[in-house]
Amino acid sequence: MPGFEIINEKERKAINKLFLYGPVLSSTGASPLRKNFHVREFEKEICKKFKSKYALAITSGTAAIKIALKALGVKRDDEVITQAFNFIATIEAILDLGAKPIIVGVDKTLNMSPELLEKSITKKTKAIIPVHMLGVSAKMDEILKISRKFNIPILEDNCEAFGAKYGKKYLGLIGQVGVASFDGGKIITCGEGGAILTNEKRIDRYCREYHDHGHENNPKLPRGKDTRTIYGFNYRMTEMQGVIGKVQLQKINFIIKNNKIKYAHLNNILKNKFELRQIPKKNTPIFDTFIFFEKNSNKRKTILKKIKKNGFGTKNLPDAIKWHCSAYWSHALPKKQIKNSQKTKNLLTTAIAIPINLKKTIKSYIKLAKSLSSID
Repeated sequence: MPGFEIINEKERKAINKLFLYGPVLSSTGASPLRKNFHVREFEKEICKKFKSKYALAITSGTAAIKIALKALGVKRDDEVITQAFNFIATIEAILDLGAKPIIVGVDKTLNMSPELLEKSITKKTKAIIPVHMLGVSAKMDEILKISRKFNIPILEDNCEAFGAKYGKKYLGLIGQVGVASFDGGKIITCGEGGAILTNEKRIDRYCREYHDHGHENNPKLPRGKDTRTIYGFNYRMTEMQGVIGKVQLQKINFIIKNNKIKYAHLNNILKNKFELRQIPKKNTPIFDTFIFFEKNSNKRKTILKKIKKNGFGTKNLPDAIKWHCSAYWSHALPKKQIKNSQKTKNLLTTAIAIPINLKKTIKSYIKLAKSLSSID
């Protein structure tokens, strides 16, 4: 379920309190006028929850990818490898740096194929971006092994699996740096927003300075006389977003717990009827999307009609595939990378994704599953 489904009086009261006790909406400066630095508190709570040394809250997941790539030293004409099933934001962030996106196909996890990743590495490869799509991890053990073999850093695009684990670690903290998104459709939301998570001080320091016009936030100086060594840009999260983020973060365990229950009913009824998306053995997903495959086009149409008849929609597959598969992005990618995306497009065309929502009852998911299982 997306976090917007459970925005309620808790968020409203938190926003009201912001205005009642120190109505400063910027996350920087104005110390004498405020009671809290809510964005900084949000960052600390993220660190505590996910066992991360550092977290930086910013304007969006897209901005997070761009800033994290800069922190890893990616420059113009460098190559950055990512996957064909994705949201276009990852590609946009690479292009915005003047770097070149290199597309590799996905496997049945619907995430980066480690085999194709290794074949795509060249001397120009400066970063690898596995994208944990729709709540499920990529095969991070294999990807880590390749990363270490070629000494290429990993940026985990964890915008769609915030709260998921791989082994004992949270996704986003397996590579050198990870990013999250808090836009309107994510598991927790600030309306818009994102975060950069890392255990490396040098990465956090660069990101923190760059997102704030290069400010070092020297504690010995007032902000107007602050020191700086790099130029930056403005990707600062607002205090209103930080306030909402703190409340939403408190709800994430509840969200995942409820997702899992409904997901389990779909899984138990449909696992012997359809081929299901593969989930890596070490992965604990956030269970926000149930995905299965059907190669027969006529049968797919019947399935989609049944889903609609039961009052459900689909999630990205097939309804928004053109925004989530690089085979359709000829406006942004050269022909070679479009060609590299074709097998993934063919696979995704057979996939159907059912969203897990709070406002849908367990009974409605059981009814849907039984309806789909009756299709010949």
